[in-house]
Amino acid sequence: MFFRKLGKALKMEKKEDHRSILKYLPLVSQSSSLAWPRSVEQELQTLSMGPNKSMVDSGKVLALHITNMRKSLSLDASDRSPDPLQGYAIFFDKKISREESAKFFGEVVPALCGLLLQLPSMLETHYQNADHVLDGVTSGLRLLAPQEAGIVFLSQELIAALLACSFFCLFPEADRRSKHLQSINFDDLFSFPSMIHCTKRENKIRCIVHYFERVCQCIPTGFVSFERKVLPRGHNPHYVSYPNADYWAKSTTPLCSVEIHTSGAIEDQPGEALEVDFADEYIGGLTLSYDTLQEEIRFVINPELIAGMIFLPRMDANEAIEIVGVERFSRYTGYGPSFQYAGDYTDEKDSDTFKRRKTRVIAIDALPNPGSTQYKPDGLLREINKAFSGYLHQCKHQAGPPPSSSVESSKRWCMDDHEEKVGVATGNWGCGVFGGDPEVKIMLQWLAISQSGRPFMSYYTFGLQALQNVNRVVERISLQEMNVGELWSKLVEYSAERFSRRTRLGFFSWLTSSLSATN
Repeated sequence: MFFRKLGKALKMEKKEDHRSILKYLPLVSQSSSLAWPRSVEQELQTLSMGPNKSMVDSGKVLALHITNMRKSLSLDASDRSPDPLQGYAIFFDKKISREESAKFFGEVVPALCGLLLQLPSMLETHYQNADHVLDGVTSGLRLLAPQEAGIVFLSQELIAALLACSFFCLFPEADRRSKHLQSINFDDLFSFPSMIHCTKRENKIRCIVHYFERVCQCIPTGFVSFERKVLPRGHNPHYVSYPNADYWAKSTTPLCSVEIHTSGAIEDQPGEALEVDFADEYIGGLTLSYDTLQEEIRFVINPELIAGMIFLPRMDANEAIEIVGVERFSRYTGYGPSFQYAGDYTDEKDSDTFKRRKTRVIAIDALPNPGSTQYKPDGLLREINKAFSGYLHQCKHQAGPPPSSSVESSKRWCMDDHEEKVGVATGNWGCGVFGGDPEVKIMLQWLAISQSGRPFMSYYTFGLQALQNVNRVVERISLQEMNVGELWSKLVEYSAERFSRRTRLGFFSWLTSSLSATN
């Protein structure tokens, strides 16, 4: 037994992935094994016994125990938002019914603490298995820094435990900023006094609380993968390098088919498609803050996405993040200020051979507030290449030259035999608060999706008035049998005129006029 434990300890000690993330976890290393500090462990054991033993039956009392655990972890008040603990009291003692509160403290809090007590052993098991998931390719929990192509495989159970750490505000925050990592504790989400009048924040919390209720009733048994995809800037003989304008102008790739939806939501698309998350450079954006944009809605109805915020720093211009396998737990209505939690959702998506749900989320960040610079050549190139990095296939290299449609990745192969049939479900990327031109952005996405070899683009307009004529424009382009290079050249020509103010027309009107003049 002694030698078995020693072997496990030595194995853990050699794990680079373990070392890279340990400082960002609330655990300590003891003889190369992971453990909770003794005082925190005692708090968790007390809370796991339920309110009859722990006397934790309200948000106010829970806040006191969170404070005790944070002190034991040497997380001082400067790491937290102003008065976040009052937010716990307001939500659990005033915002929800007594019955809901009693159920949460009687069933969910003890179960979450029981899950947290297992976190050290869960992580040790995770690292022991991490090299066997993808035939020796590293897949363990670690910091995936910018320009570091790689993948992390986490069980849904481990994700639930990590998110429980966020709920109890146990993650060290001080060193995260230096690595371009966002805050991951839920203190901002519960911050006071915003909690009093902010109904959208209240409904975000309701979605996450519902997630905890569900996983505490029955722990999910699947897996989720988080991958940083990199489109190399320098020449790489094995992968497509970051394309220049000439690459796009000379492309003879046919344009893929397009489906336009004036109603519905991306996450409800019924087929197999990459579902675009309109992220900013920090994945998850303001999910754990005060706002509720479309991308933050996705993160609270699929809370397992939040786990990526723990170890994925900001994205560079040549990067995307792909997350496969997340389960949806909540329904919702509305958007922004009108967003509301609308009850339980049963996710019936099939699973792949890696026990991941066939839900593929692609995070790509658009240029924020680009103004007229979005019409400059650099702006166009940045946006099309950003989309391209997210949509490219990732295939294992067989004998002979590498496929032209591969992006740098840790996988080196298609993890789905039907990858070539998977299209893209997207929408008004970067056209809301980011201020992008929707007529230009839909064309850039169409070009990137077509060039990546994806078979279709399923586009959700969310009723945007600027895109009311998009079907006619798509039909006109298709009738012209334009390829990627030809449409790109038209977009560049229009953008030059728009930037120099030689035209004030939108791209749709300009293109229609241009095509009519040449016929």
